[in-house]
Amino acid sequence: MIKKLLSTILICYLVLSCTNQKPVTTGYQGQGKSAIVSTLSKPVQKQWKGIWSFEDGTTFFSNDFESGRLNGIAYDGNDHYTALITAENTPINVSPWYAFKVWSTTPKTITIKMTYQDSRSRYYPKLSTDGIHFTPLDSANFNAINEGTGTFGIKAVPEFVEIKVNISEKPLYITAQELYGSTRVKQWVDSMSTKPYVTTYEIGRSRENRSMNVMQIKEGSHKKAVMVISRQHPPEVTGFLAMKSFIETLAGDSPEAQDFRNNYDLFVVPLMNPDGVDNGHWRHNMGGIDLNRDWENFNQPETRSVRDFLVQKEDEGYEFVFGADFHSTWDDIYYPIDSTIIGKKGEIIFNWIENISNRLPQKHTNIKPSTDIKPTMVSRNYFYVNHDMPAIVFELGDNTPRDFLRLKGKIAAEELMKLLLQ
Repeated sequence: MIKKLLSTILICYLVLSCTNQKPVTTGYQGQGKSAIVSTLSKPVQKQWKGIWSFEDGTTFFSNDFESGRLNGIAYDGNDHYTALITAENTPINVSPWYAFKVWSTTPKTITIKMTYQDSRSRYYPKLSTDGIHFTPLDSANFNAINEGTGTFGIKAVPEFVEIKVNISEKPLYITAQELYGSTRVKQWVDSMSTKPYVTTYEIGRSRENRSMNVMQIKEGSHKKAVMVISRQHPPEVTGFLAMKSFIETLAGDSPEAQDFRNNYDLFVVPLMNPDGVDNGHWRHNMGGIDLNRDWENFNQPETRSVRDFLVQKEDEGYEFVFGADFHSTWDDIYYPIDSTIIGKKGEIIFNWIENISNRLPQKHTNIKPSTDIKPTMVSRNYFYVNHDMPAIVFELGDNTPRDFLRLKGKIAAEELMKLLLQ
């Protein structure tokens, strides 16, 4: 009998991933007001990357790949191992990202206990043999230790978990979420760039000198545009997946998409934090900073790159009519600017949310408008205050089923096109 399973959020993940049942209404209330923090760079502990081996010489672990995260592994005997997952620095949001490979010279079943620095077991394990196609761990092989209380947030999930996996000579990836490092993101961008109206170019460099790229989807000589960004926070893969579907729909071959591109340009920064993503960070860039707190002072090169890009485009005569920043959290939620502040300019945001919800009644999506727009600090506020752009933070749940993510991204794009073309 499967033990009293995880917490409500992990139970929901397993049910939705393995059946066709409709998601339940959750009533997630969202995050509180963001604290004002310094965004001056702080030290970051860069993890050692390599291969761990043990005295028996048969079992190996590795974090030596893009987005890899494993800070230590101990052999406890009897094919039992303890993994240590720590953050790049502290204090930090509790998003304990992990990603490692394990293999053996002889087929066997091993148990791995996942332990975390000042956190709990937020992400349900995903498995892959190629680093591209992932499936959730079978719940029969998942054991929660010191289960949490409540429905949402880090207190609701187990303190530790033990997982059983079958390993062989072919490395098995064990990850918090699917892997989308800079190489895989570039492959997606390159595949989009085969379309004649899609180009990509560099707008800056990250702290570790990785390219900050923008994807431009442009037909004609009009000067109205939509701005989209994603992956300010490395573990937030579900937001990226919805964004990916959103962009593919706007760049698609439908009559509506063609009409949209005849009237609007689209600019996309799909990987805002390439250093954090490739280094397997929980939250920060290599400056040790949450980039979505740096849209006031611009102390980090990643946010400066986008700021300078937007200023340049406005100098060229562009008007930005809509902005979206894709993220992930405990459940699907929209963070618009409150209508009492944004007024008629923001009607498109609330009409868009309503239209998406009407087309996807099977899953309740929460809404938490914000009345705090200064200091700008977060991207949404900066977009609106400095560029008069109706903007929203579009958050997808960590465990939202992946087929629903793709559908939601597609419908969100379709409904945006309808509103902008009216």
